[in-house]
Amino acid sequence: MNMKAKHKRLILVGTLMALMLSSAAYILLNFKDYTVFFITPSDIASLKDAQRSSRLRLGGLVKTGSVSQAADGTLSFTVTDGTQDMQVRYRGIIPSLFREGQGVVAEGMLEGADAFRAETILAKHDENYMPKEVVDALKKSGKWQDKNAP
Repeated sequence: MNMKAKHKRLILVGTLMALMLSSAAYILLNFKDYTVFFITPSDIASLKDAQRSSRLRLGGLVKTGSVSQAADGTLSFTVTDGTQDMQVRYRGIIPSLFREGQGVVAEGMLEGADAFRAETILAKHDENYMPKEVVDALKKSGKWQDKNAP
């Protein structure tokens, strides 16, 4: 039985499409671990060794009374999710909206078990906004208080 060239091309194209779709599905399913906007201080303990040495986004609230700035310009503060705290050090331009008691996301790397070296600081953009992920984390820890509630 002799196959026509048209049938051979159709089988080849179908096989290539199936391979591309299965590759895309594999990538998307494995990528979900890296699509988290940020992790909370409580999530740090559950990280695997490979994740601990990679770049992370740490999110939560800037703990009241924890902000200090050294003479060399290094900013130190504590990020809390209401359950756990993480000490953060940052050297760079401080966002004008950064302050105690407000939501923050710090991008950087872990330094030991309880310290974080931030390379970038993201502060909330107005006084009514808090990222959904921060709200969810605070609700999960039981520390969320709705400012609009009576």
